Amino acid sequence: MSGSRTANETARTPSAGQPTASGPRATGETMTGAQSLVRSLETLGVDTVFGIPGGAVLPLYDPLMDSPSVRHILVRHEQGAGHAAEGYAQATGRPGVCIATSGPGATNLVTPIADAYMDSVPMVAITGQVATPLIGTDGFQEADISGITLPITKHNYLVTDPADIPRVLAEAFHIAGTGRPGPVLVDVAKDALQANTIFHWPAKLDLPGYRPVSRPHGKQIREAARLMVTSRSPVLYVGGGVIRARAAQVLRKLVDLTGIPVVTTLTARGALPDSHPAHLGMPGMHGTVAAVTALQKSDLIVSLGARFDDRVTGKLNTFAPHAVVVHADIDPAEISKNRTADVPIVGDCKDVIIELINAVESEHVAGRKADLERWWTQVGSWRTTYPLGYSEPPAGEIAPQHVIERIGEISGPESIFVSGVGQHQMWSSQFIRHERPNAWITSGGLGTMGFGVPAAMGAKAAQPDRTVWTIDGDGCFQMTNQELATCVINNIPIKVAVINNSSLGMVRQWQTLFYEQRYSNTDLHTSVGNRIPDFVRLAEAYGCVGLRCEKPQDVDATIEKAMSIDDTPVVVDFVVHRDAMVWPMVPAGVSNDNIQIARDMTPDWDRDL
Repeated sequence: MSGSRTANETARTPSAGQPTASGPRATGETMTGAQSLVRSLETLGVDTVFGIPGGAVLPLYDPLMDSPSVRHILVRHEQGAGHAAEGYAQATGRPGVCIATSGPGATNLVTPIADAYMDSVPMVAITGQVATPLIGTDGFQEADISGITLPITKHNYLVTDPADIPRVLAEAFHIAGTGRPGPVLVDVAKDALQANTIFHWPAKLDLPGYRPVSRPHGKQIREAARLMVTSRSPVLYVGGGVIRARAAQVLRKLVDLTGIPVVTTLTARGALPDSHPAHLGMPGMHGTVAAVTALQKSDLIVSLGARFDDRVTGKLNTFAPHAVVVHADIDPAEISKNRTADVPIVGDCKDVIIELINAVESEHVAGRKADLERWWTQVGSWRTTYPLGYSEPPAGEIAPQHVIERIGEISGPESIFVSGVGQHQMWSSQFIRHERPNAWITSGGLGTMGFGVPAAMGAKAAQPDRTVWTIDGDGCFQMTNQELATCVINNIPIKVAVINNSSLGMVRQWQTLFYEQRYSNTDLHTSVGNRIPDFVRLAEAYGCVGLRCEKPQDVDATIEKAMSIDDTPVVVDFVVHRDAMVWPMVPAGVSNDNIQIARDMTPDWDRDL
């Protein structure tokens, strides 16, 4: 097994990788390896897979056609299959599944596999491989995909014996969906798919190198609770692990019990509702002033399922210099990797939070309770003095932040919001009110442009009764918009808001701030007034409804029009002010103390304190 994620991990989804209620069917039946693979997917309860056939994996596609329970969605690019599997997984908590053929088909999955690895998304990627005698000969469409993906998978397999297929699939789903979730690759040789075998579902999983820890250590829990009731300026630093652990409900109980201010990272938005009075917003490079500053000035940080990423900490040796750190994570390799933990806790976030609640309640019974009145007065002043906002654009132009804010308000908290990567991602995290978990899907650690459309497709396939919006940039959208064809043909009516500033917006922002406005290769049109492509006509060519909004007064009506269309995908081209910037901002490599609320504007902390 690759990496450190395979040690000391906790099963957080009991049904992941386990047979369905009906159990395996017809154990002992003779069938081909390909039929065995399909039977394994059925036994595991898989209902949707995303993929593209090709020579090495073609034997699998024949029996897949006859499956009564597994729906295959034919994508237009293997990258789209991988991101769709991620969207499905994040919307459901179950491993998403994608299929590709050998060689270029498999290598096109590398980006979504890496994306899933960085963001701890459960995914099983099934690839065809050339026949066993050709492995290692540079055969046609051969690529060592298990070797290529070794650093970016939780585990991977090369299967050459058809008898191994049921066991490998059962293990793959168990590994992907338990402990710290992540992607698992199963590469199957073509001759193993074609050969006959006897189907045997494993009675139990035998994984001697994979030993999950079910509960955190009580001593560390008690020490963390003691610190929480004696601290004067604590912060709960909540990461995506809380979302993956399905721990939002118990997190809220802990917050209500302790009254400690909370920050939620980019991948944890919705773990605590934005409307909760203890929530300060997102920390980090484009976080709220209150969230960033509370971490900096804290005397205790309780990190739950977060990894002290550079985008949160800024210059690491200046991050929260006076804070004692309690670090709880499912992956022991994350603890003290970046910031040394004073109290390390290895365990599933849900189990950790439940134990913390019990320990804090015991402290309260004993008469020990934190006095946070002064701290909340200070935190409240930061929140009031430096709220999120944006500058109005020139008259007649549309503020992109306004578009995104209105999409969130009109569509409502029961919708699912997906984003690409760039300025629109940051604005979506800031200006949409994230009120529930698993309703915000984005590419965090890898920052993958092109993630939005296929991930939204996967989320909508998983949750067809929910409205699914993807907020995309005109740069991101042009990387994977071919999956609109997949959406139309398969009746997956997503809604796409293209925040069109005719630029690679985040790169342009950096060029404005740090490269003397030298806009090298960030313009996405050839001349003023040209639309290349015309997104409305492109949408219509794919069979979608295409809309365009160019005036501020038309924003609400355009969104409402998109909301009224439920039977086909909708693409809305919002032509926005191209020089809008994401604020606040901590420039890369500097201290979070240097957070800027606008260009060359840093809060006066001496005055504020």
